[in-house]
Amino acid sequence: MMRKSVRNAAGLAAGLALAAGLVACRVNVEKGANGEDKNVQVDTPFGGVHVHTDQTTAADLGLPVYPGAQQVKDDDKHKSADVQLAFGEWGLRVRAVSYATAGTQEQVTAFYKKALGRYGDVITCQGNAPVGAPAVTAEGLTCEDDKNPKVRIDHGDYGLSKDSLVLKAGSKRHQHIVGFDEPRDGKTRFALVALDLPAGTEENSGKSD
Repeated sequence: MMRKSVRNAAGLAAGLALAAGLVACRVNVEKGANGEDKNVQVDTPFGGVHVHTDQTTAADLGLPVYPGAQQVKDDDKHKSADVQLAFGEWGLRVRAVSYATAGTQEQVTAFYKKALGRYGDVITCQGNAPVGAPAVTAEGLTCEDDKNPKVRIDHGDYGLSKDSLVLKAGSKRHQHIVGFDEPRDGKTRFALVALDLPAGTEENSGKSD
């Protein structure tokens, strides 16, 4: 089960290194300007964990930036991150970045419904419940797929509340997500997320990717 937050990625990397065993383990930590863990790389004979923060952009996720939106960098909860875990044939990658805009949530939602269309059907979720149709993508992705029994990543893992409005496109294994946070300072705040989950995630969907 995977429920560690992206914002705690450095701690996750250290924990996985211990879980894998420290024999022939190499750990490299690059500090940021304020002394925080910015880049963490852990390599073991069994695999590795790579964590990069404050470097991910919407373009890295294959999505456009809403016109005029600015990346959120003012708190740990919303720092961008690129977390990769690879142990043998098991691999997981989570990329997330947060933005804020003076545009309304409705305007941002309409923009990203169109942008996500390049990845297939787009579903709208309020928490784990579908809003309107479709309720499932052609690739088998639903609003409840963050409850996967093998790898569980919920909305809190990318800085959102459990009842946040979320747009999803893709398959159970390869997802693109846009989720909305609580407004702050009169601005709409949203997170862009790309999930690449381990092989086997989709085995109950009848789809292979």
